[in-house]
Amino acid sequence: MKLGILSRAPKSYSTQRLRAAAVDRGHHVKVLNTLRFAIDLSQDEPDLQFRGRPLSTYDAVLPRIGNSITYFGTAVVRQFEQMDVFTPNTANGISTARDKLRATQVLSRHGIGMPATAFVRNRADVRPAIEHVGGAPVVIKLLEGTQGIGVILAPQVKVAEAIIETLHSTNQNVLIQQFIAESRGRDIRALVVGDRVVAAMRRTAEGDEFRSNVHRGGSVEAVDLSPEYVRTAVRSAQIMGLRVAGVDMLEGNDGPLVMEVNSSPGLQGIETATKLDVAGAIIDYISHEVAFPDIDVRQRLAVSTGYGVAELVVHAGADVVGSTLGESGILDKDITVLTLNRGATVIPNPRMRQVLEAGDRLLCFGKMEEMRSMTPSRRRRRATVRKLPKQPPRTP
Repeated sequence: MKLGILSRAPKSYSTQRLRAAAVDRGHHVKVLNTLRFAIDLSQDEPDLQFRGRPLSTYDAVLPRIGNSITYFGTAVVRQFEQMDVFTPNTANGISTARDKLRATQVLSRHGIGMPATAFVRNRADVRPAIEHVGGAPVVIKLLEGTQGIGVILAPQVKVAEAIIETLHSTNQNVLIQQFIAESRGRDIRALVVGDRVVAAMRRTAEGDEFRSNVHRGGSVEAVDLSPEYVRTAVRSAQIMGLRVAGVDMLEGNDGPLVMEVNSSPGLQGIETATKLDVAGAIIDYISHEVAFPDIDVRQRLAVSTGYGVAELVVHAGADVVGSTLGESGILDKDITVLTLNRGATVIPNPRMRQVLEAGDRLLCFGKMEEMRSMTPSRRRRRATVRKLPKQPPRTP
């Protein structure tokens, strides 16, 4: 395959290892400076230019997008997606993972264990938020921080209030997060490729430092993960829409607690600790999946008038609870059930004999009016567009 590595650091360890792994496997690979792309929307088909010239054809791209160029970098990745070029990490996945608040919202929606987190802006809401996450000490995180920068441990409530007030005064957005004392300055980095963890290491902070990042002087060692940690790492990456990701987890008393999902994980620390060819595993995965680029399913399926994608929830007490999918009548309404979500389990292409349970979520494609009829409590008459009043409203 012809592979493009989108990176502004061609001499970095990670980029060099990925390039060498691709070459060793007989692939044609180029490192492309992300900022030298130009998105061309003047033609009938989406296109890209590189260094002022039309870009040649690529089978796949591997984004290594830095924090400072997330917006432009994801725009370039999105253009590759529109051109049906395979990428293991989608633009939406990268954007979601980069936004710490958005990532926390998405993961919590799917029941992923995380430290208790709060996000407030008004000064009066700070103290209640600290109490909601378990009280002091608390961890304060800048939304734009990386490599442990912008992560502060506040030992007392008044100290936390002062830090947050100072950061808010400089227009910084911060998360207030529970301090997991039992982690003792340690965390787990699991490197997820596709649907498996290919390598994992434990990072330990140095001295009194509570941040275990390698960039902060932390030490690393290889670790064998339990099935629970493996499941959490893989599911977190997949929820984010990432097929290559570093998932950072704390070792809580009740199991893994996800701190962050990194869309451009560094390879030096984990390859040094585990002695495993992580770069090679990434290239092998891309080579295996290159024929099936990710597509925006909602965008593709919602182009027909009157049709769209919706999620139908089976509420407790509904008539269909205990009946099969075939007996429910859904399939008779020009509706196709794509997946059935039951807790943490996803059942793709559920069969007609599948028995429905309370709480099931059905991802469906079909006529929107028919799907609205399946949720009578929310059904609304189609709103008409009214004429403007003859007299404009008075301003107070």
